[in-house]
Amino acid sequence: MTHQVLPEFDQPDIAAALDALTPEDLDQLPFGVIGFDQETLVCKYNAEESRMAGLAPERVLAAPLFTAVAPCMNNFMVAQRFDDAIAQGSRLDVFVDYVFTLRMRPSKVRLRLLAAPDMSTRYVLVSRRG
Repeated sequence: MTHQVLPEFDQPDIAAALDALTPEDLDQLPFGVIGFDQETLVCKYNAEESRMAGLAPERVLAAPLFTAVAPCMNNFMVAQRFDDAIAQGSRLDVFVDYVFTLRMRPSKVRLRLLAAPDMSTRYVLVSRRG
Protein backbone atom coordinates (compact mmCIF):
# COMPACT_ATOMS: atom_id res chain seq x y z
CA MET A 1 0.00 0.00 0.00
CA THR A 2 1.47 3.36 -1.04
CA HIS A 3 0.89 6.66 0.71
CA GLN A 4 -0.26 9.39 -1.67
CA VAL A 5 1.30 12.80 -1.15
CA LEU A 6 -1.47 15.36 -1.37
CA PRO A 7 -0.82 18.70 -3.07
CA GLU A 8 -0.41 21.91 -1.11
CA PHE A 9 -2.32 25.13 -1.81
CA ASP A 10 0.70 27.03 -3.15
CA GLN A 11 2.34 24.10 -4.96
CA PRO A 12 3.44 24.87 -8.54
CA ASP A 13 1.50 22.97 -11.24
CA ILE A 14 -1.17 21.97 -8.76
CA ALA A 15 -3.88 21.61 -11.43
CA ALA A 16 -2.44 18.37 -12.80
CA ALA A 17 -2.19 16.98 -9.26
CA LEU A 18 -5.83 17.92 -8.56
CA ASP A 19 -6.98 16.29 -11.79
CA ALA A 20 -5.37 13.02 -10.67
CA LEU A 21 -7.04 12.91 -7.25
CA THR A 22 -10.13 10.86 -6.45
CA PRO A 23 -13.07 12.56 -4.72
CA GLU A 24 -11.94 10.85 -1.50
CA ASP A 25 -8.44 12.31 -1.91
CA LEU A 26 -9.89 15.79 -2.55
CA ASP A 27 -11.82 15.47 0.71
CA GLN A 28 -8.51 15.05 2.58
CA LEU A 29 -7.19 18.46 1.49
CA PRO A 30 -7.07 21.21 4.14
CA PHE A 31 -8.30 23.84 1.65
CA GLY A 32 -11.44 24.23 -0.42
CA VAL A 33 -11.56 22.89 -3.97
CA ILE A 34 -14.21 23.89 -6.48
CA GLY A 35 -13.73 22.42 -9.94
CA PHE A 36 -15.95 23.48 -12.82
CA ASP A 37 -16.30 22.75 -16.52
CA GLN A 38 -16.43 24.98 -19.59
CA GLU A 39 -20.08 25.84 -18.92
CA THR A 40 -19.11 26.81 -15.33
CA LEU A 41 -21.00 23.81 -13.90
CA VAL A 42 -19.40 22.54 -10.70
CA CYS A 43 -17.95 19.05 -11.18
CA LYS A 44 -15.65 18.82 -8.12
CA TYR A 45 -16.43 20.05 -4.63
CA ASN A 46 -14.51 18.84 -1.63
CA ALA A 47 -15.45 18.31 2.01
CA GLU A 48 -13.47 21.30 3.33
CA GLU A 49 -15.26 23.73 1.02
CA SER A 50 -18.62 22.16 1.81
CA ARG A 51 -17.99 22.47 5.54
CA MET A 52 -16.73 26.06 5.40
CA ALA A 53 -19.35 27.33 2.96
CA GLY A 54 -22.20 25.42 4.58
CA LEU A 55 -23.33 24.02 1.23
CA ALA A 56 -23.93 20.31 0.67
CA PRO A 57 -22.28 18.76 -2.39
CA GLU A 58 -25.71 17.65 -3.64
CA ARG A 59 -26.73 21.31 -3.84
CA VAL A 60 -23.52 22.43 -5.56
CA LEU A 61 -22.53 19.69 -8.01
CA ALA A 62 -23.83 20.34 -11.55
CA ALA A 63 -24.92 23.87 -10.59
CA PRO A 64 -23.51 27.00 -12.31
CA LEU A 65 -20.67 28.28 -10.12
CA PHE A 66 -20.89 32.02 -10.67
CA THR A 67 -24.68 32.40 -10.74
CA ALA A 68 -26.13 29.73 -8.43
CA VAL A 69 -23.33 28.62 -6.09
CA ALA A 70 -21.09 31.65 -5.55
CA PRO A 71 -22.52 34.78 -7.15
CA CYS A 72 -20.22 36.81 -4.86
CA MET A 73 -17.38 35.69 -7.18
CA ASN A 74 -19.20 36.76 -10.35
CA ASN A 75 -17.07 39.86 -10.85
CA PHE A 76 -13.89 41.19 -12.44
CA MET A 77 -11.68 39.76 -9.68
CA VAL A 78 -12.69 36.13 -10.20
CA ALA A 79 -15.14 35.14 -12.95
CA GLN A 80 -13.84 37.70 -15.45
CA ARG A 81 -10.28 36.42 -15.04
CA PHE A 82 -11.42 32.97 -16.16
CA ASP A 83 -13.31 34.47 -19.12
CA ASP A 84 -10.30 36.57 -20.14
CA ALA A 85 -7.86 33.65 -19.93
CA ILE A 86 -10.10 31.43 -22.04
CA ALA A 87 -10.71 34.18 -24.60
CA GLN A 88 -6.96 34.81 -24.88
CA GLY A 89 -6.08 31.12 -24.89
CA SER A 90 -3.73 31.72 -21.97
CA ARG A 91 -2.92 29.99 -18.71
CA LEU A 92 -4.38 31.36 -15.48
CA ASP A 93 -2.69 30.70 -12.14
CA VAL A 94 -3.15 33.64 -9.77
CA PHE A 95 -3.61 34.19 -6.06
CA VAL A 96 -6.29 36.66 -4.97
CA ASP A 97 -6.90 38.00 -1.48
CA TYR A 98 -10.68 38.09 -1.25
CA VAL A 99 -13.64 38.43 1.12
CA PHE A 100 -16.61 36.09 0.89
CA THR A 101 -19.85 37.80 1.85
CA LEU A 102 -22.72 35.65 0.59
CA ARG A 103 -24.59 33.35 3.01
CA MET A 104 -22.07 34.04 5.78
CA ARG A 105 -20.47 36.80 7.75
CA PRO A 106 -17.61 38.43 5.82
CA SER A 107 -14.77 35.95 5.67
CA LYS A 108 -11.24 36.75 4.47
CA VAL A 109 -9.85 34.07 2.18
CA ARG A 110 -7.05 33.54 -0.27
CA LEU A 111 -8.17 32.22 -3.62
CA ARG A 112 -6.11 30.50 -6.27
CA LEU A 113 -7.61 30.60 -9.75
CA LEU A 114 -6.49 27.92 -12.20
CA ALA A 115 -7.33 27.48 -15.87
CA ALA A 116 -5.55 26.64 -19.12
CA PRO A 117 -6.57 25.90 -22.69
CA ASP A 118 -5.66 22.22 -22.23
CA MET A 119 -7.57 21.82 -18.93
CA SER A 120 -11.09 20.42 -19.03
CA THR A 121 -11.60 21.34 -15.36
CA ARG A 122 -10.93 24.84 -14.04
CA TYR A 123 -10.41 25.43 -10.35
CA VAL A 124 -11.04 27.90 -7.59
CA LEU A 125 -9.04 26.89 -4.52
CA VAL A 126 -9.95 28.50 -1.21
CA SER A 127 -7.59 28.88 1.72
CA ARG A 128 -9.08 30.12 4.96
CA ARG A 129 -5.90 29.68 6.98
CA GLY A 130 -3.68 32.60 7.98
